[in-house]
Amino acid sequence: MSIHTRSKRLTVPQLVAMKGQQKIVSLTAYTSHMARLMDPFVDFVLIGDSTAMVGYGRTSTLDMSLEEIIGHTRAVVASTRLACVIADMPFGSFQESPQQAYRNCAEVLARTGCDALKLEGGLAMAPTVEFLVQRGIPVMAHVGLMPQYVNVMGGFKAQGLNDATAQAIEADARAHLEAGAFSLLLEGVAENLARRISGFSPMPTIGIGASPACDGQVLVTEDLLGLGGPQVPRFVKQYADVGALISQACEQFAAEVRDGRFPEARHCYGV
Repeated sequence: MSIHTRSKRLTVPQLVAMKGQQKIVSLTAYTSHMARLMDPFVDFVLIGDSTAMVGYGRTSTLDMSLEEIIGHTRAVVASTRLACVIADMPFGSFQESPQQAYRNCAEVLARTGCDALKLEGGLAMAPTVEFLVQRGIPVMAHVGLMPQYVNVMGGFKAQGLNDATAQAIEADARAHLEAGAFSLLLEGVAENLARRISGFSPMPTIGIGASPACDGQVLVTEDLLGLGGPQVPRFVKQYADVGALISQACEQFAAEVRDGRFPEARHCYGV
């Protein structure tokens, strides 16, 4: 399913079939322009609740609303034609009960046209995943470092660094697989744990700060473009300093306007 062979949108079953065949590539997007640019190069686009932080400047992902996720996901779906599109379910939109989760997940799918949804949570969320899958909603389960659990975890800290926490995360992963999740997103876990889970999982594992041992990788696009701010995760390689280019362009524009060296403005307005 490379850029050279795909002519239509990648489906969830096709994404699953990539396990053991080729590495899966993903980036986040929440605007139509960014999604359109990455569409030929990624296997799936994730509309992450990280949008709260990188798009809105908030301090956590916890106050991302369902309506905001729906709006951003609609923009991404409308501007892509090749990549599978997966949306994050925001905090508070699915944890109360399987019934609440179904209502909200069904609304996101119906209103956006996305292909699947991602849910954060451990063992306690496995029955909800099973409830959703049995009713036709594809679920990617997110375990390990879970930003929606930041207050319980005491911050954005690597997980699975000792036997007890590693065993707990492995149990979370197994429970979600048994519940029918089509993929596992492993965030911020130790490499040996990511390798072990990827080894026993029949479904693709997607890593973010979880080592190359996973079946695929996802990153927050702003981080790899130099737009992520001062606190970029240590595992992120910056591929371009787009932030510096934007600052340079803005500075040049401001200087030309202030000293009258902006001929386009004079031309457009007939002056």
